[in-house]
Amino acid sequence: MALDSPLGADSPLSSTDRDAIDELTGIRQSIDNIDAALVHLLAERFKFTQSVGHLKAAAGMPASDPERERVQIQRLRQLAEESRLDPAFAEKFLNFIVGEVIHHHERIANGTEPSGSGRA
Repeated sequence: MALDSPLGADSPLSSTDRDAIDELTGIRQSIDNIDAALVHLLAERFKFTQSVGHLKAAAGMPASDPERERVQIQRLRQLAEESRLDPAFAEKFLNFIVGEVIHHHERIANGTEPSGSGRA
């Protein structure tokens, strides 16, 4: 199927089909822009968590802080509800990020972090 013809390469497009394709293209561009922003925000977040990992390692603190994690999850669930986003999804998302951060903090503490790594 041709991208500009949901009905097939040989099918003519009606003006309604063209309008729908134009709208779909615009929506997808917005989604792509948001995805790019999310990646940039996550990169920025991990720069800060990297600093936290180095501070914790230098002070001999554990990689994980269950009380902070509990409070953050509660806060994120509330923000999700206010934003009309499924709180369970928001919690899963944060749990994934926190798991990556803890893993990275453990690598920092063990001295197994790749040099120059800003990654989770």
